[in-house]
Amino acid sequence: MKNLKLMPKIFLYTLFSMLLVVGLSQGLIYLLAPRLQFALSNQADLVFSFNNYRLVAGAIGRAMPFSLSFSLLLSFGCSLFFSQALARRLGQISAATEQMRRLEKAAACPVGAQDEIGALAQNVNVLYGNLLATIEHLEQEKAAVQELEQARMDFLRAASHELKTPLTALSLTLENMLLGVGKYQEHAVYLPLCQEQVKRLSNMLQEILAATRLNPAAEPAQTLNLAQLLAEICQPYQLIAAAHQVQFRLELPEQCPVCLAGGLFRKAASNIIANAVAYTAAGRSVSVRLEARRLVVQNECPPLPPEALRRCFEPFWRPDFARSRQQGGNGLGLYIVANALQALGLTYTFEPMAAGDGMQFIINF
Repeated sequence: MKNLKLMPKIFLYTLFSMLLVVGLSQGLIYLLAPRLQFALSNQADLVFSFNNYRLVAGAIGRAMPFSLSFSLLLSFGCSLFFSQALARRLGQISAATEQMRRLEKAAACPVGAQDEIGALAQNVNVLYGNLLATIEHLEQEKAAVQELEQARMDFLRAASHELKTPLTALSLTLENMLLGVGKYQEHAVYLPLCQEQVKRLSNMLQEILAATRLNPAAEPAQTLNLAQLLAEICQPYQLIAAAHQVQFRLELPEQCPVCLAGGLFRKAASNIIANAVAYTAAGRSVSVRLEARRLVVQNECPPLPPEALRRCFEPFWRPDFARSRQQGGNGLGLYIVANALQALGLTYTFEPMAAGDGMQFIINF
């Protein structure tokens, strides 16, 4: 019996049970019916002879084969129907779970009736749905981790390449100075240049470290007044703009409560405003305003071409290499901005202004 499949096992169990009931009932009728009739006849004061007893027993005996045959056929039919119906529903669940084992997304157990088997099918469907959702979430997490690792590898390659050029130039300059080659004998001229190169490398390393330390988990989100925070961020850049004869306009409401990590947002906003001031010529203007749950930073400058807009958030990329080098830019400002805003879960756009020549950076809260 243990090696039989579900269908014949249910059939045999059911048939045996029904045959046992039929046999017991037929035997009780055969044994007790004449005696019961004889007892009732005595109570009614009727004459019930031994021949009458044999007549009743004989009639029951002659009817017994037909009764047993009909009972057997009925038992066989009922057992077959019940076992097939039960085995069919369980077989459907088994076939569906086989599809689930192969992780077919369309697999589902038919629920059918609202009984224990239907409840089992419903529970299996819920469990499989949770499993698919978990697998999808893990795949998304895996893809995100792979993308992050690839971004880090690309960043490290770009950083090593970016550091290689000034380090090589500095090494060659110092070597020529030590050897006293030609014009490099003028130490008073080239030592300040080497010092300036070392400062630029130091600034670049600091920005690289800042880009790699962006961690939203290190600072929990909290409710703060965005208008007050922006006023504090803009204060030093207002002085820098005034020193370069750049008009700086600041339009902030009194209150603008938001819930975010203040340190990450300060880093992103500082880089945006610093770029706006740095790339604005004297006599032009920079505006920072907070309106309708969004921050808009605009500066009057030649608009970036589409190719530059596509690449401006890449690490160490500069739209104007010579000008950026001269101003000390390392091409990491917008890269840090993009990573910080992504960690904060904020959307943003960087595009030319609709009216006039200039660029605008918009952060949505």
